Amino acid sequence: MFNYIEPVFRPPSEARSLILQVTNGCSWNKCTFCDMYTQPQKKFRARDEQDVLDEIRQAAALGPRFEKVFLADGDAMVLPVRRLMNILQAIREHLPWVKRVGAYCLPRNLRKKTAAELAEMQALGLGILYVGAESGDDQVLEFIRKGETWQSTLEALQKIKQAGIKSSVMILNGMGGVEYSDQHARHSASLMNAAQPEFLSTLVVSYPLGDQRVVDGFNGHYRLPDQMQLFAELRTLIENLELSNTVFRSDHASNYLPLKGTLGKDKSALLAKLDMALEGRIALRQEWQRGL
Repeated sequence: MFNYIEPVFRPPSEARSLILQVTNGCSWNKCTFCDMYTQPQKKFRARDEQDVLDEIRQAAALGPRFEKVFLADGDAMVLPVRRLMNILQAIREHLPWVKRVGAYCLPRNLRKKTAAELAEMQALGLGILYVGAESGDDQVLEFIRKGETWQSTLEALQKIKQAGIKSSVMILNGMGGVEYSDQHARHSASLMNAAQPEFLSTLVVSYPLGDQRVVDGFNGHYRLPDQMQLFAELRTLIENLELSNTVFRSDHASNYLPLKGTLGKDKSALLAKLDMALEGRIALRQEWQRGL
């Protein structure tokens, strides 16, 4: 029914969603740590709008087997407002049982979109945007060629919140390497404190295809933290978070120690569990159990 250009990625929380591929690849695609869209067939392009609308109509034949729709690929929100509105209106018309539409979102995607325009999309069902902040440290962001800053990420997250859309933010544990670990953690915490996202998660950065691009971005000064250093960095992040009601997850398959709770009420419990890991008093995932 759907002509997906593989591979297709989606957040863990969208596991039961209908995946609607409205773009292929990522329009930025310069981040040194990311190998998601490096294959030749994943060169960025917006899919033909009529093809997308036809697939929405075809999905109606499936009936209410799903309650959520995820707009893939990594960069759906780069589309113009008009096209996004047409897609959301079609979902509302042909799939009336859908309760929420979600998408990945680069902060740069929203620079030319107003909070009022995003609010219109929210009214049509756009309920959550997944923002890969990766780090709140400007030096680290420059090294990994993210093309964003602490301020530009905050402005995007504030615009999302103003529109009434929920945000789910990702921070990469280990992205600063050993040398920049502390400032990566502390500045990432300050960004989250300013943004107060509804959801925050971390995963351990890994390089299954090699880390040379990352090392080159850090001018040769990059070394991935070991297990205990990763725990110490995560502890610094959580210790410096001042969040009022954010669901926190560090349970991605890449993590050695699954953590989950709500910040701030569960802050002390999360720190205590990390302390147990640092002291060797808790069972951890083995390397073969981790999904990279």
